[in-house]
Amino acid sequence: MKKLVSLGELLMRLSCKDYLRFEQADQFQVHYGGSEANVLITASNFGLNTEFVSVLPNNPLGESALNILKANSVGIQHIHFGGKRLGLYFLETGAINRPGNVIYDRAHSGFSDINIATFNWDLIFEDCGWFHWSGIIPAISESASEVIHKALIIAKQKGIKVSGDLNYRGNLWQYKNAQPQKCMQELVSQTDILLAGSYACNQFFNMDLTANNTKLSQDLFKRFPKLQKIAITNRKELNASHHIWSADLFSDAEQFSSKRYEIYPIVDRVGTGDSFMGGLIYGLQHFDDQKALEFATAASCLKHTIGGDFNRVSREEVLNLVEGESSGRMKR
Repeated sequence: MKKLVSLGELLMRLSCKDYLRFEQADQFQVHYGGSEANVLITASNFGLNTEFVSVLPNNPLGESALNILKANSVGIQHIHFGGKRLGLYFLETGAINRPGNVIYDRAHSGFSDINIATFNWDLIFEDCGWFHWSGIIPAISESASEVIHKALIIAKQKGIKVSGDLNYRGNLWQYKNAQPQKCMQELVSQTDILLAGSYACNQFFNMDLTANNTKLSQDLFKRFPKLQKIAITNRKELNASHHIWSADLFSDAEQFSSKRYEIYPIVDRVGTGDSFMGGLIYGLQHFDDQKALEFATAASCLKHTIGGDFNRVSREEVLNLVEGESSGRMKR
């Protein structure tokens, strides 16, 4: 099977331990993550051939991040070393009625200073069947925005299937000349499969924040006629520790809805949308639309139980949940 390729930034995540607040913490747990790498690692765990395109600093932290990708069977042939630092983000995990909090420290990272001339996309896209992007990349810097635009143009010229995740991040898009609405209009217009949501669509396209999923998908298909499928996840937050999770998929004038999962207590919600996307990319290549949606939703449900950004579950574990094995009974 042809490769799944994605461009993105791998970050070091520093998390407060034991639900402490930032001002209480005197030490942090270290994980690595980033939306695009999270998607690839999920898909790699299910058996897809994956390749990550990125820039890492040429220092021990960059090497450590690289080793994480290798340990999860993600291709690293097109990772370049450059810049002086690895991007960071800090996580304060929420609990019960207190929400979580994220602080980014990724300005002037090796990836944020990426150069459009760094990558040979003709070489990168050899034997590539699917390219995935996220809305985080163009929000990092003007040069990162230029690179992702070029990648999509070449991917479409080569007939590669393209998926995208709107992934609006209000704490980014801070650089001079940032134009999130114009940028996202151009990216989505070249996308086949989109992971969307009402909030991101409101921020990027001024769409109705109160629209239900059916109306939202209709508006998106009308605005972007090249879209083939639209996925929308549904998260009902009873509190920071207790969510109800499901998803819808719209395709060829049909709507598919997944089963609903009640998740309590949540171990780690970071990366759950990425695990959904990785599961959907895998599912759409192996199952019909309904089962692909169920597979993606179950994969992301399981991610809520795993610390760190990455979804460390197998295809078999996801299929067991899809088929109703949800007791959590210990396997002996």
